[in-house]
Amino acid sequence: MRRNTGSHRSRAVVLAAVAALGAGVLSGCADDGDDGSAGSSGGGDSKGKTVVTVGTYGVMGFKQAGLYDEYTKLHPDIKIEENVIDPASNYYPQLLTHLGSGSGLADIQAVEVGNINEVTTTQGDKFVDLSKADGVKKENFLDWKWAQATAKDGKTIGLGTDVGPMAICYRKDLFQQAGLPADRDAVSELWAGDWQKYLDAGKDYAKKAPGGAAFLDSAGGLFNAAVSGGSEVYYDKSGKPIYKDGPAVKKAWKLATDASASKLSAGLQEFTKPWQQALANGKFATVSCPAWMLGQIKEYAGDKYKGKWDVAAAPQPANWGGSFLSVPQAAKNKDEAVKLATWLTAPEQQAKLFEKQASFPSAQAAYSLPQVADAKLPYFNNAPIGKIFSQAAKDSPTQVLGPKDAIIKQNFTDVGLLQVEQQGKSADEGWKAAIKTNDNALDQ
Repeated sequence: MRRNTGSHRSRAVVLAAVAALGAGVLSGCADDGDDGSAGSSGGGDSKGKTVVTVGTYGVMGFKQAGLYDEYTKLHPDIKIEENVIDPASNYYPQLLTHLGSGSGLADIQAVEVGNINEVTTTQGDKFVDLSKADGVKKENFLDWKWAQATAKDGKTIGLGTDVGPMAICYRKDLFQQAGLPADRDAVSELWAGDWQKYLDAGKDYAKKAPGGAAFLDSAGGLFNAAVSGGSEVYYDKSGKPIYKDGPAVKKAWKLATDASASKLSAGLQEFTKPWQQALANGKFATVSCPAWMLGQIKEYAGDKYKGKWDVAAAPQPANWGGSFLSVPQAAKNKDEAVKLATWLTAPEQQAKLFEKQASFPSAQAAYSLPQVADAKLPYFNNAPIGKIFSQAAKDSPTQVLGPKDAIIKQNFTDVGLLQVEQQGKSADEGWKAAIKTNDNALDQ
């Protein structure tokens, strides 16, 4: 899904909560489903069947949404075995090791958006060109999503599964108590077009902040949301690292550190236990909210706040997170793997995955299907999430990705901004710490 959340660490945590959001919320009935552990699908033994293996990091939801079972019923000669690596941080190093040796690879391998550029540019010859697969239509996918896994020579090594289009989740009751508009359209208008307007709204909120609840949860979350709307962020179009002086990074850094200095942030590190507890205790009013964040909020805020959370448009279109399915050239059952990867990422299956697991489609052709177009969440005051996130996804820019995007982003939030928020360092000191850590990471 994403989802890429900025780090492998957070992805596994997020996916567990998103699973709880899926069918139970969208259909109004509770169903915890599978626990996401490694396993197979299709039933019976594999005698006489072609076994297609799928390697994923964390729960991607295909098994839980019943897609493997559906595929094997359509293709009774196929058996699917999924290997889930948790913690997800172990997945990518193992993938690189297996690619280097040419052995130990699954027939289908998932790749996170933060690693897709490195895989495409340095390992592209080790993967099948999926743009040439039967049934794959480039126009079905978001342009920028397709571009992320496509090399300069036109070879596409991954088909997009999910994306993380951006919104702002907010507590409508806290907004009302602080004298701010609570209607989602009016809230969207408060900060339309500019993240600085979001902070301005926060300053108005702070004047009458109810019960000491902060305006936003985390400077790191704000940084990730704002920086994800840039075209050139950590690398420029030539592939040169620009994280030291790129305008998108500097602007997002200033926003995040200003939010901290203005006491608008609760000073939390997202996805940690204190952050989860703060959700449960209503300690902040807004969260930068890619689609996969909905599951986190529902899981940890709990029934106490059902209907009090709502979803507004983000100040600017952005995407934070996403994944791909790829087929290694060394796959044991390469032809069948291509067929399965193509089917799993088709618009119809992506719509089903969203309906059951709240994994937002990267196939824009799915946005007109009823599972997406008509989707509303009772927990979030019946917010029309299908429409909100579809529009954000369509409007998101094509972002230049580099080989170390995931590491660079994580160091800005988990090193630099964490020092500012939790260790009392100045914005300048936090910046220098993040830059030094990133310089060292890129020198390795």
